Amino acid sequence: MTPPNAPQPTPDAPHAIAIDAHPRLLARVFAVDLPAPLADLPSPDWLVAALAPDPKATGTPHPFLFDKPTDAVRQAVRALLRVGGFKPTGRSKPSPEYLARAAAEGTLASINAAVDVGNAASLHSGLPLSVLDRDRLTEPLCIRLGQTGERYAFNQSGQQIDLSGLILLADAQGPSANAVKDAQRTKTDGATRRLIVVIWGDSALAALTEATRQAAIAAFERLGARVHDVATRATGT
Repeated sequence: MTPPNAPQPTPDAPHAIAIDAHPRLLARVFAVDLPAPLADLPSPDWLVAALAPDPKATGTPHPFLFDKPTDAVRQAVRALLRVGGFKPTGRSKPSPEYLARAAAEGTLASINAAVDVGNAASLHSGLPLSVLDRDRLTEPLCIRLGQTGERYAFNQSGQQIDLSGLILLADAQGPSANAVKDAQRTKTDGATRRLIVVIWGDSALAALTEATRQAAIAAFERLGARVHDVATRATGT
């Protein structure tokens, strides 16, 4: 179901993403066309300030003025990832928990404008986001549970994550993103101009999921980007 006030689809946006039936998932997906390659689009001061653990303390206005994520939010996200049997603990904990620790330790650095928007939205909402290079994805796209034995490399050194039972985005080449660690093959780089953004929301956090979507879109538009809605359609398991 398309959320209210969603950006309108355009011919440039991907076709509808099929989403397997899931008792908790509330995925929100949109496409972004950046005004320049990421190498030529440095993160402005307001976006770098949004990577601080307390967005209100920086004194720099930006879209991510959420209340601090509560334990209820963290537990809902973990419950979302447990549905297929995945264990979101240790090195496999949800990405917002990594971000919160890095921000608290002062080590959450700017990467590029696109990733910074995703990290800021995730840090302050507590919801995982995936920000991917759209031109590195091959349609059709779907959201489903990882199959037994599926894995992918998530960094340049080739470290892999076991995707068994984890809700994920897949393209024609296989799994490409999830709420823990995204695939290295679909990550952004300096040449990236077109994005897919996935918000891994939970049905118990519908209002927060929508607020996160709106804040992320506002941030991309503030960077001069054009945002397009990506339709989703439910399928059977």
